Amino acid sequence: MWDSRKQGAAVTTKQRGDAAEDAALAHLQRHGLRLVQRNFRTPGRGGGEVDLIMREPDGTLVFVEVRQRASASRGGAGGSITGIKQRRIVFAARHFLLRLGSEPPCRFDVVLLQGAQDGGEGSHIEWLRAAFDASGTF
Repeated sequence: MWDSRKQGAAVTTKQRGDAAEDAALAHLQRHGLRLVQRNFRTPGRGGGEVDLIMREPDGTLVFVEVRQRASASRGGAGGSITGIKQRRIVFAARHFLLRLGSEPPCRFDVVLLQGAQDGGEGSHIEWLRAAFDASGTF
């Protein structure tokens, strides 16, 4: 039987997410940040994930959430970062920090990509520094 998925035109959600993270990473690197780790996940179910962990030239560790949406409807990319999502990111960040000997200055940034599905031509990138913090989330 003929399967439309074999035509090669369909792009998976994972591929779109990876392309958005690639675009965000390139944007942050152009602004002097260095990649520490990508897609850090806590072990077990119900944990959290940090899309990008970056380091500023001054040593600040930056936990970055990347969100991509094709349009601004329903709050766009930024509207999809709920309180629950923030708590999961903070949880993952705390888990990552436990692996370090000492805790450097940290912050939580968000990179929003709106428009083209691949973060390329026609998309808009917005970098929100210190978009949220860990206080009061637990």
